[in-house]
Amino acid sequence: NSAGEKARRAFTSWRNVPVAERAAAVKRLADHLRAEKRRYAELMTREMGKPIKDALAEVEKCAWLSEYYAENAERFLQPEHIKTEAKKSYVLFQPLGVVLAIMPWNFPFWQAFRFGVPAVAAGNTVLLKHASNVPATAIALETAFRAAGFPEGVFTTLLIDVKQALRLIDEDLVDAVSLTGSNRAGEEVGAHAGRKIKKLVLELGGSDPFVVLDDADVELAGRTAAKARMINAGQSCIAAKRFIVMESVAEEFTKHFLAQLRELKIGDPMDETTDIGPMARKDIFDGLNKQLSDARAKGAEIVQVGQGPGKGLFFAPCAVLRPLPNMKVLTEEVFGPIAPIIVVKTDDEAVDAANDTEYGLGAAVWSRNIERAEGVAARIEAGAIAINDMVKSDPRLPFGGVKKSGVGRELSHYGLKEFVNIKTVVVKE
Repeated sequence: NSAGEKARRAFTSWRNVPVAERAAAVKRLADHLRAEKRRYAELMTREMGKPIKDALAEVEKCAWLSEYYAENAERFLQPEHIKTEAKKSYVLFQPLGVVLAIMPWNFPFWQAFRFGVPAVAAGNTVLLKHASNVPATAIALETAFRAAGFPEGVFTTLLIDVKQALRLIDEDLVDAVSLTGSNRAGEEVGAHAGRKIKKLVLELGGSDPFVVLDDADVELAGRTAAKARMINAGQSCIAAKRFIVMESVAEEFTKHFLAQLRELKIGDPMDETTDIGPMARKDIFDGLNKQLSDARAKGAEIVQVGQGPGKGLFFAPCAVLRPLPNMKVLTEEVFGPIAPIIVVKTDDEAVDAANDTEYGLGAAVWSRNIERAEGVAARIEAGAIAINDMVKSDPRLPFGGVKKSGVGRELSHYGLKEFVNIKTVVVKE
């Protein structure tokens, strides 16, 4: 409660700081991240096993995001004038208040920045409950904001458990909630926020399809697919997770996919040449083994590539050939380097397979015929589609899903406006 009260007091003054001054603080944050990039990256790698080169890239991406909002916050928050019969009609974008963020471990800097920077740029204050396995990173996030000159209470890390976070949602000190996490967490947090009628943004799971049509550049598609599956050792909500390939090119695709996997180095995440580190937690490692055992028991062919150093939670990348619809590698989100390859014959079958999931976060479609690819993309139920590329988040573009992948959007001006009061003002005389 004391942290919540401090965030509430900070909000009463922070909301009145001119947007240009808030943006200047965000720009200082970008500069600080670049100056301390190696230190923050090594912290992430030690806590959750992300390869150091990926951790460095994550900090750099947070700096890019910060620069983007520093440069655009004033424009995004300008009053919008609308012509009506009244003398004046306009829309204001004013901060909501104290926002509680519940964030995961897999991209411990990016997830917090993706939400936190636009939230504070809009004039809100933030309470962060991070994942329990990245406590030092969680503390470092608050340190970074303070080092950039943000006032005390604008961004505060709370080392609390899930039950305490849920109780905090019930408190009047919190005005809104943002969660990135599992569907079960989304249901629980959503229930608490709903009972108190509080604004909520959810970014949940994904089972992203990667569709390869028969006129695609199959070699490029196969190699890109392997990289898209192995993002963060497969521990990513927007990693490609189901590979839907037309029959006439399936063999060639699989050949290039496996060839790219063999080029990836599994090992010590502190080694600059490592591509795939360990799983972040033993329960994730054990869950992957159960999903793979289920596929093997139901008749799928497993092609495993490479192996880790021997000790540790290293999971060798693998392809699952001839998967059946009732296998866990298709019915559940697979949070690791397992790649089921589904063979289809037509565009319609590809779309049906892509949509055969409770999730709708991202998807990729590959074809040399852009009109055909866009037609397929329009029919896939997802929040983001990449054509002839892998799905990536970008500060300039909205990010979020449909179905059980979430509610609301992050990034771009859409993300910034999730936690504002969109206030209509009409002046008659």
